Amino acid sequence: MIHMRYLQLLKLASPEAVVVLTALVVLSIGLLAKRATFACAFVAGLGLVCAIVAVLLLPDDETLFGGMLVISPLTSLFKITCLALAFFTVLLTGGEKVPRHPGEYLALILLATVGLMLLVGSEELLMIFIGLELLGLSLYVMTAFDKTDVRSAEAGLKYFLFGSTASAFTLFGISLLYGMTGTTGLAAIATRLATTSIQPLLAVAIVMTLVGFAFKIAAAPFHLWAPDAYQGAPVPSAAFIASGSKVASFVVLGKIVLIGFAPAQGSAGWHSMAAGWSPVLAALAALSIVIGNLVALAQSNVRRLLAYSAVAHAGYTLIGFVAGTREGFSAALFYTTIYAVTLIGAFAVVGVVRRETGGDDFSNFSGLASRSPALAGSMAVFMLSLAGIPPLAGFFGKFYLFSTALQAGTNQALLWLVALGLVGSFVSLYYYLLVLKAIFVDVPSLSGAESMRHAPSDFLQCATVTVLAAVVVLLGVIPNVLASRILGAVP
Repeated sequence: MIHMRYLQLLKLASPEAVVVLTALVVLSIGLLAKRATFACAFVAGLGLVCAIVAVLLLPDDETLFGGMLVISPLTSLFKITCLALAFFTVLLTGGEKVPRHPGEYLALILLATVGLMLLVGSEELLMIFIGLELLGLSLYVMTAFDKTDVRSAEAGLKYFLFGSTASAFTLFGISLLYGMTGTTGLAAIATRLATTSIQPLLAVAIVMTLVGFAFKIAAAPFHLWAPDAYQGAPVPSAAFIASGSKVASFVVLGKIVLIGFAPAQGSAGWHSMAAGWSPVLAALAALSIVIGNLVALAQSNVRRLLAYSAVAHAGYTLIGFVAGTREGFSAALFYTTIYAVTLIGAFAVVGVVRRETGGDDFSNFSGLASRSPALAGSMAVFMLSLAGIPPLAGFFGKFYLFSTALQAGTNQALLWLVALGLVGSFVSLYYYLLVLKAIFVDVPSLSGAESMRHAPSDFLQCATVTVLAAVVVLLGVIPNVLASRILGAVP
């Protein structure tokens, strides 16, 4: 009987098992062969594709060990999303300068992906915390992986210090919740909270738990690690932090507040404010939109600009959670998914420019349109999508998000937050256009032009960027391909 249960567990956890096995194989290849970058990347990519197939073979609904492993249409969809983002990250490593230990680097990406899958596939706070730690520890090392760049070490240290502090807050919040409810399962927590009023201790537990996730999604004022991590980390590491890590964190944050803390929602309406997690997330959203957009205006480095814009986008996404409805959650997940795809593409372009000109400031992008029209056109798609210009995916994402927030509550209660989001979007258009001005209008310096002209163009990198740009355009023209699937998967 026990033997059968273990076989069933192995079958249900097969995608995670495939990724762990792939990580071990990649690590072995990296140790046995000195120059095995291509072999390691090929095996890593193949393992991720096999894991996607394993997810597709899972049953529709299954719950093990009180929510520690949950298989549902929603978890399967976002496991596939995280695996796809990891696959594109592996493709990015092919175009980067070869790290000294490619096997270890790719194994870290795969182990971080296992952390993402544990986060997405669990509705139990202890397993969520284990997933967070596995993801976090992998990302800290990935950030500091470039031994030749002092900024990489500094970024890794800052990320580690902020991350460990945030983890401590989360664990303390979870322990208080467990002390009050006697359980760590989200559904069971909701049942216990339904019979109690919001006491000061519960308020402290909710806030402390949310602090850890606010750090993960880089919401202000817990965003101070993001600019240094985005700028100092190797480009594939920064892309993975900005995409896969964000998607999984938003999925699990939505589960925690909308399932576990559902009875303690409160209200963030401008005429009906009530204590709960909703006003806390509304305050984080408002602060993120204001700080992210205003500080991004002052940046001259593209990676730092993307970091501060990520703070603002975390604010927009939180608006969907504040709405507190099924549609709001779906809109937030749709928005964070298209944002992740867009940002991996933007970082792929940054990687090419950095490799061929030696930097990623605005000046390094000058005249990119004349040297590589495909890269310049793709970067235009990514920047305009982030700004929310139709008919790109970012426009529909914002429209879907803001319209569901307006319909939530009575008498347009969240109008103030939506208005702030719209103003933030107008401000963001200016700094995204600054990047496009550098690409299409500015005249490059002679040295930069020469280095770019004589550099060999990487076909794989250009193909990856073009595919991601096509996905962004496609999801803007026919967003229902993804939006209806997410809405159907949300319980």
